[in-house]
Amino acid sequence: MAWWFLISISISICFALSLKLLFTKSKLPPGPPTLPFLGNLRWLTRSFLDLEPHLRKLRPKYGPIITFHIGPRTLIFISDHFLAHKALVQKGSLLSDRPPATELSRIFTSNQHSISSAEYGPLWRLLRRNLMSEILNPTRIKSFAQARKWVLQMLIDRLTIHADSGEPVPVLETLRYAMFYLLLIMCFGMKLDESVVKEIQGIHRYLLGNFGGINVLSVFPKIASIVFRKRWNGILQIRRKQEELLIPLIRACKNKKQDYQEEKEGSSFTYVDSLLGLELPNEGGRKLTEGEMVTLCTELLNAGSDTTSTSMQWIMASLVKYQDMQKKLVEEMDRVMGKEAEEVTAEDLNRLSYLRAVVMEGLRRHPSTTFLLPHTVSEEVELEGYVISKGVIVNVPAAEMGWDERVWKDPMVFRPERFMDDGEKVDITGSREIKMMPFGAGRRICPGLNLAMLHLEYFVANLMREFEWKSVDGEDVDLTEKLEFFRVMKNPLKAKVVRRRRE
Repeated sequence: MAWWFLISISISICFALSLKLLFTKSKLPPGPPTLPFLGNLRWLTRSFLDLEPHLRKLRPKYGPIITFHIGPRTLIFISDHFLAHKALVQKGSLLSDRPPATELSRIFTSNQHSISSAEYGPLWRLLRRNLMSEILNPTRIKSFAQARKWVLQMLIDRLTIHADSGEPVPVLETLRYAMFYLLLIMCFGMKLDESVVKEIQGIHRYLLGNFGGINVLSVFPKIASIVFRKRWNGILQIRRKQEELLIPLIRACKNKKQDYQEEKEGSSFTYVDSLLGLELPNEGGRKLTEGEMVTLCTELLNAGSDTTSTSMQWIMASLVKYQDMQKKLVEEMDRVMGKEAEEVTAEDLNRLSYLRAVVMEGLRRHPSTTFLLPHTVSEEVELEGYVISKGVIVNVPAAEMGWDERVWKDPMVFRPERFMDDGEKVDITGSREIKMMPFGAGRRICPGLNLAMLHLEYFVANLMREFEWKSVDGEDVDLTEKLEFFRVMKNPLKAKVVRRRRE
């Protein structure tokens, strides 16, 4: 039913769009043949995530820049480092917009009032500048040191139970909860009952786990809301539940902050505090609604927890698999800080070069995302002789940027030492050139890059220093990837832990 529904609706819409394209000046890059008006039917009913291996097969024939037509949408995929830098950095002012939001997307982004979904313009600049200056500046990040230490101790306590019992640790599940809790503290400045944390986290996990089904509703949402009414109502109920859980926390922050300017100088300043003080000049100077604050808090929770915990699992899985690397890392920490140091602090991290190399290699070899969030052309632009019209969607396969044999020697081998060689030092911001892009590049680069690097290094270092991590008896660590919303381990890591340091 879904197949014929999509085909019948596509015909009329795509016919009009195809006629329009005939009279534009676009000279699009090459791509696979498609049916008139409908595009490539295969991708109307397949997940967007399935596209990545298919693109890899097409590159030898069509080159590093390929056009796809998926229903009414024209998509371009750029898989070359030089072209990606040219598009995202050199021509970033023309390729930093977002596609128009579907009706379903508007619900979860409060009509594109989030940093990741907002159009490239005043609202996006305001929201991003607020996050960067008020929460992610170095002084503010430092002020959350006690929260990081508290979450670390919570992790150590839980892992100690596993060490004492000999039971394997479900690593990803454990890390996800800890990172999510830390971001909750950064958002709301309060510690919550575990049941509340898991309830909020459960909504997030549901949305990610049902990404494919939600994606189907986004193709033609007005009609889908009728044909797939039960599924649509279920998604709306999830949004209502989100607001029911988070709005009381927002109101608690508001009631506690009687003097915004006074608290702004204090160490307890949170993300919600910064949002309460925002005014939207392009919307008459109004304040954010509670629903919009729910959206922005959810964005920080989701972006800062799953990507970090997924990357951390990959890094720790490699250290479990390659015990010599784990030993080398622990020896570096003992040498730099001494065996008696209570904690690897944020200030210590800059002195741990092998730790940084391990984290960088983990991000290169196992980036958490397959594609960057889609960019949209805001004005007609020329790229490598092709003329790309306004509104065309540009995608970059971020994962494969770090696997190119032209850039990296033995790219599929996990070798942290490559980041300690003078010849292979890499700027992960991509401002000069793009060799890998775990956080994106250009104007839409992830604003939480520095926070993510801090969390990865801080928690990997301390967890490795507190415990010896081993594979479960009789089981080898399987580094096979699985494509979901993020690139996850097909078989999530389970590890045995043994305490290194005893009181």
